Amino acid sequence: MMQHGTRDDLLGRLTAEIGSATTTHPLRVAIDGPPAAGKTTLADELAVVLRAQGREVIRATIDDFLFPRAQRYRRGQYSPESCYFDAHDRDAIRRVLLDPLGPDGDRRFQTAVYHRETDTTLSLPITTAPADAVLLFDGVFLLRPELLDRWDLSIFMAVTFDRTLDRAQARGTALAGPTADTTEIERSWRYRYIPSQQLYFAQARPTDHADIIVNNDELQRPAWEVRPHRSVHKI
Repeated sequence: MMQHGTRDDLLGRLTAEIGSATTTHPLRVAIDGPPAAGKTTLADELAVVLRAQGREVIRATIDDFLFPRAQRYRRGQYSPESCYFDAHDRDAIRRVLLDPLGPDGDRRFQTAVYHRETDTTLSLPITTAPADAVLLFDGVFLLRPELLDRWDLSIFMAVTFDRTLDRAQARGTALAGPTADTTEIERSWRYRYIPSQQLYFAQARPTDHADIIVNNDELQRPAWEVRPHRSVHKI
């Protein structure tokens, strides 16, 4: 059943859910959803609240686990299949971050393997997490079968595709000003990003697996549903 409230109400409920989750290793939280759904904003807001409560927070994003540009566009700039299958290094996400923070891990992790601006690989110093840390990881396609059992708690940001396009165009204009190419943004959304999300829904059914669904169409008046957490063995 969906609950409605303010942004602060949502943050309070999500931090309570995070606080009530018990693991013997760092808590790995996925914040999934379409592009421009508000995933990064929510993760950053949660990080502020949790740190104010004295919790150690690790922030990471799927954008730091991309394959090089030539690989992620190898089927074409507007290919949804390329976006879904070729863009993200899920093996690296497991190897350097999720598995080290998992129940059999040594808690020695890295938060990135790729630098988007230079289109080059990264080799960050290894950091050791305390056992009670929280990983807040935002990005697209996080509830695919290859990653699903690595999350201890999963949040899906549900937003209509037209709303995500509006936000992407507004963001582009804010960054580039009147010279922003909103036509190119719309083309990328219509031909690459939205169809890749439709492919994701058809293949992985992410909303069936999420522990918490957040309807984020209205940023200051969200709605959310907290489901019984999945009782599966975590890796």
